[in-house]
Amino acid sequence: MQPTANLHLGNYLGALKNWVALQDEPDSECLYGVVDLHAITVPQEPDDLRWATREIVAAYIAGGIDPSRAAIFVQSAVPQHSELMWLLATMTQMGKLERMTQFKDKAGKNAERAGLGLFAYPVLMAADILIYKATHVPVGDDQKQHLELARDIAATFNTRYGVETLVAPEPYIMGAATRVMSLQDGAKKMSKSDPSEKSRISLTDDADVIAKKIKKAQTDPDGMPETVEGLEGRVGAKNLVNIYAGLAGISQADVVAQYAGKGWGEFKPALAELAVEHLAPITAKMRDLMDDPTYIDGVLAMGNAKARELAQPTLDEVRDIMGFVKSS
Repeated sequence: MQPTANLHLGNYLGALKNWVALQDEPDSECLYGVVDLHAITVPQEPDDLRWATREIVAAYIAGGIDPSRAAIFVQSAVPQHSELMWLLATMTQMGKLERMTQFKDKAGKNAERAGLGLFAYPVLMAADILIYKATHVPVGDDQKQHLELARDIAATFNTRYGVETLVAPEPYIMGAATRVMSLQDGAKKMSKSDPSEKSRISLTDDADVIAKKIKKAQTDPDGMPETVEGLEGRVGAKNLVNIYAGLAGISQADVVAQYAGKGWGEFKPALAELAVEHLAPITAKMRDLMDDPTYIDGVLAMGNAKARELAQPTLDEVRDIMGFVKSS
């Protein structure tokens, strides 16, 4: 996750809630990064960046990630990411980067004024993955394109040097609520950058704020349909059902069956209660952790060391294959 602004319900349901479960996968080793180098592709205030970095770590731990079982690290503290990024950038075609949807969205009509970091960050994202020879990467639908680029870059490197060193990662898409939409516009993804606070439920919102935001969330004049198919074309209603399903750990069909024929005046309070039940403990734990930055920094120190230990052999191997003289 990028350390920018406040984490919200979409981050929790679309990513964190599912990432926690990966710790229990057999024969797996999990790494959870705070990607601060990606965050600075747009201007950041230094104090805000430090605060947001620790807040992501607090959210990881409060959400259920155990730092004694998995490495929680900050990207900038593992320089192997940046070095591998440069090595891979030398063989990444500009045409592929120009086709990246997120670059087009973020740069908009000012693509010529966009910074190199914004243009090239998919290569850094590829390095984030390939440096650990990751076999699977949990991604949302909007990140599939970047993962495909990582696969392409790995194939380019392996073909150019006649090796099979870099592993082509597979997408790992989990959970019912992989894409949570804005509470104000069900056609738009819930986003940290949306100027309206009403569009999202932040992980730091209290119970009253959560209830108010859900009460004002977009729906339509019709009540809950009899089947999931009845939600098609009803973006606001479908979003709330999706959120309920993600929080409850059930299917959208189960939600519809439970509330079929009922109005939003009955469904929204039930959704608010469910959201508070799940988020309140996380919010409380995050606040406790943010009051103890020394603990957070200690977790990062341990995770950073582990990440560097895992990353260095891959970088050494790539450097040797490419013909660099060993420095020691």
